[in-house]
Amino acid sequence: MIDKLISAVSALIIGAISALGYGGVFLMMAIESACVPLPSEVTMPFSGYLVATGRFGLNAVAIAGALGCLAGSYVAYWAGAKGGRRFLERYGRWVLIAPHELESADRFFERWGSHAVFTARLLPVVRTFIAFPAGVARMRLLPFTIYTLAGSYIWCLVLAYAGMKLGQHWTALGPWFHRFDGAIAIAAAAGAAALLYNRIKSVAAAARA
Repeated sequence: MIDKLISAVSALIIGAISALGYGGVFLMMAIESACVPLPSEVTMPFSGYLVATGRFGLNAVAIAGALGCLAGSYVAYWAGAKGGRRFLERYGRWVLIAPHELESADRFFERWGSHAVFTARLLPVVRTFIAFPAGVARMRLLPFTIYTLAGSYIWCLVLAYAGMKLGQHWTALGPWFHRFDGAIAIAAAAGAAALLYNRIKSVAAAARA
């Protein structure tokens, strides 16, 4: 079932790029960055393969992909900024998120947000969703734009270049990048567990006081 779904998604991506050219690259990367897990590990290597055939230019396809990432990231950012924070303020206590922790998130993104967004754009899985928490934390739009665009350009260029070099074997790239999915998931789970543990400890300490 999963294999069929992946094949269908890959066919959709290939069809869109084949039909729309650079516009298809832009569209597919925009959808991914709007928190829809449409794999860039298919979009950009296939685009790189088309560079090898002479249809695309390498730098041009990387720019198209990066601009698509930025456009989709704006959608996720504004979703977080306009609705996500109010939702968390109203219902966050049910998942152990206190108002002062939202303020802490604001301070975190004020100090580290630019670097966090840039780094996340170079990681599988995480890059798809980073714009939403940046919006919730109200990260300033200018550094968000700069770091999203810079990180996305590097990601798109590397994948497209690899696809260009691999030629017709560009599909081999996807499984290689997703070797890191397990490690990323474990790190995310460990981080969530640590936050939950600290939150429970603070609630218990407040109850004893």
